[in-house]
Formats: sequence, structure tokens, C-alpha cells
Amino acid sequence: MASYRRVANSQKCVRAGGKHNDLEDVGRDVYHHTFFEMLGNWSFGDYFKVEACAMAWRLLTEVYEIPAERLYVSYFSGDAASGMPADEETRHIWLSLGVPPDHVLPFGMRDNFWEMGETGPCGPCTEIHYDHVGGRNAAALVNADSPDVVEIWNLVFMQYNREGDGGLRPLPQCSVDTGMGLERLLTVLQGKRSNYDTDLFTPLLSAIHQCSKAPAYSGKSWQGDEGRVDMAYRVVADHIRTLCVCIADGVYPGMTGAELVLRRILRRAVRFSTEVLQAPEGTLASLVPTVAHILGEAYPELHTETGRIMEIINVNEAQFLSSLNQGRRVIDRTLSKLDRDAVEFPAAVAWSLHRNLGFPLDLIDLMLEERHMTVDKHGLDQLAAEEEKLRNQTEGGAEERGLHMDLQSLAELQRREVPHTDDSLKYNYSLQPDGSYAFPPCSASVLALYSDQSLVSEVPEGQRCGMVLDQTCFYAEQGGQMHDLGYFTKDGLQDVLFPVECVRLAGGYVVHEITAAETLRTGDRIRLHVDETQRLACMVKHTATHVLNFALRELLGSGVAQRGSHVTADRLRFDFSAEASLSVSQLQEVERMVQAIVGQNEEIHAQEVPLARANQIAGLRTVDEVYPDPVRVVSVGVPATKLLGGQGSEGTSVELCCGTHLLRTGGIGDFVIVSERQMVKGISRIIAVTGGDAEQAREAGQALLQEVESLTARIRANPTLSLATAQRLSKEVGLLTDAVEGTLIPQWQRRELQTRLKAFQRSTNTAIRKLEIKEAAAKVAELLNRHPNKAVLVDTVETDSLSVVMKTVNQLSERAPDSLIMLLSHLQPSGRVLCACQVPKGQVAVSASEWALAVCGRLGGNAGGSTTVAKGVGTVADVADLLKTMRWAEEFAHNKRQRAH
Repeated sequence: MASYRRVANSQKCVRAGGKHNDLEDVGRDVYHHTFFEMLGNWSFGDYFKVEACAMAWRLLTEVYEIPAERLYVSYFSGDAASGMPADEETRHIWLSLGVPPDHVLPFGMRDNFWEMGETGPCGPCTEIHYDHVGGRNAAALVNADSPDVVEIWNLVFMQYNREGDGGLRPLPQCSVDTGMGLERLLTVLQGKRSNYDTDLFTPLLSAIHQCSKAPAYSGKSWQGDEGRVDMAYRVVADHIRTLCVCIADGVYPGMTGAELVLRRILRRAVRFSTEVLQAPEGTLASLVPTVAHILGEAYPELHTETGRIMEIINVNEAQFLSSLNQGRRVIDRTLSKLDRDAVEFPAAVAWSLHRNLGFPLDLIDLMLEERHMTVDKHGLDQLAAEEEKLRNQTEGGAEERGLHMDLQSLAELQRREVPHTDDSLKYNYSLQPDGSYAFPPCSASVLALYSDQSLVSEVPEGQRCGMVLDQTCFYAEQGGQMHDLGYFTKDGLQDVLFPVECVRLAGGYVVHEITAAETLRTGDRIRLHVDETQRLACMVKHTATHVLNFALRELLGSGVAQRGSHVTADRLRFDFSAEASLSVSQLQEVERMVQAIVGQNEEIHAQEVPLARANQIAGLRTVDEVYPDPVRVVSVGVPATKLLGGQGSEGTSVELCCGTHLLRTGGIGDFVIVSERQMVKGISRIIAVTGGDAEQAREAGQALLQEVESLTARIRANPTLSLATAQRLSKEVGLLTDAVEGTLIPQWQRRELQTRLKAFQRSTNTAIRKLEIKEAAAKVAELLNRHPNKAVLVDTVETDSLSVVMKTVNQLSERAPDSLIMLLSHLQPSGRVLCACQVPKGQVAVSASEWALAVCGRLGGNAGGSTTVAKGVGTVADVADLLKTMRWAEEFAHNKRQRAH
């Protein structure tokens, strides 16, 4: 395809994240979608503006016979701030094609300058808009978010490159990239006013109606759409198409990147389906065959993958609905760990529920209100702002962290005939008799220097730059393996070290990113030294990854497929296909199998083989990517020559790999899986450590096991617990649970300890609840003796537990259902006051939250809750101050009752 100069295509597009994001618009109007089919034509250095405009106009007006008077075109009006002139050339082209002057309209950067991201190819564009009404001049409605005048085709003229500093540089050659949405075009050709009225959507809307309890779709939007019913129809219809297409292409709902976007789309669809349309669980999956019927002729994978798509949607929908219950458990567990006088729920936990379980924040508020708590809103806002900042740094910080060579500089290197970097010396290392590795340095010449987005001949001291050499022994980041670190020296200046911070591949060149320790010039001779400790650690992890891949296939079957990996000096990450998380016994068996291969100290072979021959090796493990030719075959125990000679690969690891590896498996030392979980349905992720880190993980696991055993002995030794003892044990169980979750230990051991600790937590929580109810009952009897038949009851109880105060108030209200009740507990010597109150349901004189907030506010504290039950905290100087507060609280309630009557 690299030789193509002209291309016309249709492609699947999803716009639901990043710069071009239509997710929140979907459903509100009748012409935005998360998934749509883009019809495009492309020129790669061939035709340009004249031909692109002429072909588009002819197709629309002559082939599709769309009335020309209903079409309006926009062009780029220029931008004074960036010094870009108006695209008068395009305006004159449209006029020459017969478009009336009042249908050729200028717009600025936002509408008519197209950029995919913060950097990269970009340029002015010209858009073609269609007026669904006709018989009028609709120029004022172009780009005005009118549902009646919509863009149908965008012609982008790629003539610039946006640089890291925000500047624009002309591209070496100009190109054309056009896009026309099939859905909007179909609306025009079928004479409809809404995309959802075309036959791409009407069967779906009908199928949704059959599953729901809502009235049939009527096409209303905005204010006319009562209860957002029609919006819900559009959301579900759009989102189920997106889910089907993405899952069929191997993108599953997940936690990062595109997978996270798809997860949000699915959960948005579930909420509109269940809450607005009142459709039962499973409705979304039941729509998959309808989507396949509509789109399956163009995309036959929808038919073949229907069952899998339905399963993944059902599983994820059930997970989302069950996450509501899981969220309740997290909230309960968090509340059990909080100080008993706390009134605000930790923002970190609320944000984790939102970020990791997909909990809508409004649901968290409702759940906390049921428990008379409020979330720490200030902290929540801070966490949201921090994540946004981190996301911006992640998306926009690549240029700051690395010196990515731009297109012009790469083209200039090729024009100068600078040869590509020979990096074969990265494999030049050897295993010594004492078990250590020798990594000899290599000499090289500086062929090019790159700084401030241009090639330079000299870089002064202290300047960051990219350096291209004729050859290198450094490994550039690729194949899931981290790049090398190290340093180099200049000939004649051996005492000055130039640290190498990053190594990247760019168009066949290996770019070493450095900060110049002295002046550096093209033509300089240098000597390169890799960081041997860091390189060896990466080699250990990479070889361990291959052995792990082999062990998983041996244990789970040949159907296990690698879905991704990443190797650093600290640990390895491996993603693979699996229908469920590994069991404890499977985790133990995988570790045993890897350790057995390590113990055998097998030789590791690497050999370059033509790709066609390599593909003949039985059992060869590859991932879904394009491989070079020839390829490097890495095998354990058996060399590639024997494998190509017919010897089977059963019982050995063999993969195509460009990474650096150990020469014998014994160098791995030890191997421990410290994390394993399902990232999405069908894909699991393992994180593992090796060598000394693995030994430390085992030691940490044993230490935690001993702590759990000690806790077990103490619980068994005290079958009859006091409330204070039960509370202390519960807190200890919680702290130990956090330690087990957060410490690097074998994953199989983590699972076993978590099971035991969950059982302890359940039993201690049950004991605490029963003891608190018993203590509260005794206090209620005492209070009723002191205060028979009081309309407003304000008194104190002796306890250091806000939960006991709450339970006492609840039981007292059951015995005196018409009374307004507030109880305070004075903690000595701190002076802190615990407060709880309850008022009869239905009375309008005073709400519990208002009463508690007034009293606790007077004490310099805070309170929260609902109209009937609330709690809070405050501080008093002495007992006299407490008595004064009690009288004030009683008067406050009496005054409210009198005003109400």
C-alpha cells in the first residue's frame, strides 16, 4: 500500500474520546454518533485542492443528484494570531464550480482548520453542508448546531505539520484526506430529517421498543423530549452499534485508553436502558443480532462474532449492576474503619469507586445519604483535577520527555543519504565463566544532531538533543522492552561522561536522547557504554516473559494467546487470553513450571531466519503485529536450525523476538507472580518479579502469614468478646487486610490470606453489631425511665462510639415514635462531643440534618444526614458548656415545632 497515490475507502470510526469526542452529544441531537462509517478519498502527494473539490461537487450534484441549491461550502478564513492567511484558493475553486457566492462561507480555526492532535500533520479544510429544509438562504445556520443544516463532507488539505512549540511548518508533500459520514449522507438520500429515521437505525429502535416499558420512539429532542425517553432510544441504538463493532474488532471494555472509553459507552447505555427505558437486564445483548443483520453484509465479522459479543456485553452489564452491590460493601467496610465520630466519607474511596468500579458520583451521594454521611466534596474535586492534570501530562508530555524527530528532519536525513543506524551490536554480549555478563563498549561516529526541531551541526554544553550514530550497542525501546540507559565519552575527552537518557527508533534511525555535558558536533567519534545492571535486569525479565508464556500454554492449552507485554528492569507484565482469573492452584503450578525451567539452566538460542521459513516452525508463538523479514527466532533449549529441520517445538519456548535475552535460563534466579487479574472479559494480566525481588516477595508473604496465624490464635482464645476488644480486633483485621493487598507477595498466597481475613472481618463485624445493639438497648431503658413521654428529648449517653449513639437514637425512636430525639456523648479529656438525632417521619417542623448541623455548628463542628436521621461532631470546653448546649438544642427544636403549629 505504500506505493498508492490515490485511495478511496470506507472505514469504521469511533468518536468518543480525545480531541474529537462526540460522546456527550450522542442522544441529545439527531445527527451525532459514537460509531459511524466514514467514506473517504485520499491523495498522497498526487492531486490537491482543485481536483478534490471538483470530484466532491460532481459526486454530490451529478451522481447522487442532490440539489445544488441546498448545499453550502465553508473555507478557512485565516488566523491573524498564527499569521495564517485565508484560503482564497479554495474559495475561488468553489466559485469556479458554480457555487453561488452567498453559499461560500468563511470560518476560522475552530471550524475550518483540521488537526488530529497537539502535534502532527494538519491543514485548512473545506466543508460541505446540506440544508434539510430548502427553499431559503440558510447561510446563517451553517456551523450553528442546527439540526436542519448539517455538515456532510469535510475535505482536509494536509499542507502543514504542527510542531511541539505550536508553530507550523510546510510538509514535504501535500496530501488530501476527505471524510463523509455514511449516516448523514443516507439521511439526505432517503429524504429524512434525522439519521435515526433511516433504515440504519429504524430496525434497532423497533427492537428496543419491544424490550422496554417506554412508549415507542417519536423522534423528539431537547425540551419536547419529556423524561428523555427519545434521547434514551438514540443513546442505546447508537451505543449498541459501537459496542458490536469494537468488540468484533477485538477492543473490549476495560480500564485504559480505548478500552476505558468503550467501558463508559457500555455503562452509559446500561443506565439509559434500565433507568429511562425500564428495560430488563440482558436487553443490550439481545440487540446484537439486529445490529449484525443491518451491518453484517459490509462487516461479516459481526455475524461470526455475534455469540462472543453478546457474552461480553452480558458479562459487563452484570458486572456494572453488581458493582452497585460491591460499592455498598466498599462503603460499609470504609465506614467500619473510620473514627466513629466521622461525618465525611473519604474522597479517595469515593473517587476509587467512580474511577475503578465505574460508579456515577450521584449514586455514591445517594448511598452515603442512606448512611447519614456526606462525601468530602473538596477532596473529590482535588482528585478529579489531579487526574485531569495527569491525563494532560500523559497525552501532551511526550514531546517534553522525549525529542521525537519531526517529519521534516527525517526527510532531510534521507535527502542527505544518511545511512540508517546499525544497532546489531546490541546483541554483542557474552556469559562469563563466573556467571556474569560482559557488555563490551562500542565506538561510533555522530552522523546527525537534532535540537529545537531541526538538524544542527553543533550542540553546546547543557543543551538537550537527539543524536544519530552510524552504529550503536544501545537497545531502543521496542517489542515491549524498555530502552537501555548508559553513557558515552568523546575521543580525547574520556573524563567527561554524557548520560544517555532515552533511546528511540525513528524511521530506521536510532535516536539517543542526551543532555550535552560538553560541546558535541557532527563527526565526533564517541565510545558507548550501556548501563550493565539495567540491561541485564531487562534481559532477565524478557527471558522470564518467554518462559511464562510457554508455561501458560502448557498449563491452559494452546488456545492461550499473548495480548501484550512490557518489560522493565523492575518487573514484567504479561497479558494473555483467559476466560477467568487463574485459580490458586494454577498460579502455584505456573510458578513451579517456570522455576523448573530456570533450574534446568537451559541454553537460549537466537537466530535470524527468513520470515517464510520461520512460519513453518510448529508451535511458533507470535503476536498480532507486522514482523520484519528476516525475523529473529528466540528459542529455549533447542536451536532454530533443529526446529526448522523438523524437530517439534513441543516442550520448549520458541518466539519471534527482537529483544535482548539471557544466554541461559538459570540467570532468572527466582520467579514470583505478584499480581494476576482479569483486565476485561477474556484478557488477564500477570505482573511478576525475578531474582532477589522474588525472594523478598516470598519472605514478605511468610511474614504476613505469621501475622494472620497470630491473629487467628488470639481470636480463638477469646470466644466471648467485649465491645472494645471486638472493635480493636476489627481494626487490626482491616490494617492486616490493607497490608496483604498492598505488599508485594506471591499472588496465590495473597488470595489465600484475603479469604481468611474476609471471614475474620465478617465475624468481628457481626459481633460488634450485636454488642452495640445490646449496649444501646440498655441505654434506651435507662433513658425512658428518666424521660417518659417527652416531645423533645435531649440527653447524654456514655460511650466513645458514634455508632452506639446512633443505634441508641434509633431504638429510642422506635419506643417513642412521636418524639424529637437528640443524644450527645462527651468524650473526656478531649472535649469532643458525638451527636446523633432522629425526628418522626412526615413531620415538617425541623429536619434531623438541620437540627444536627445547628447544634454541631454551635460547637465548632460539622454534621450531615437526611431529613429523619443525622449525626455530627463538635467540641465543648467543659461540662457546663455541654449542659448549656443541651438546653439550647432543646429550645431550638421546641421553637421550630411552635412555628410549625
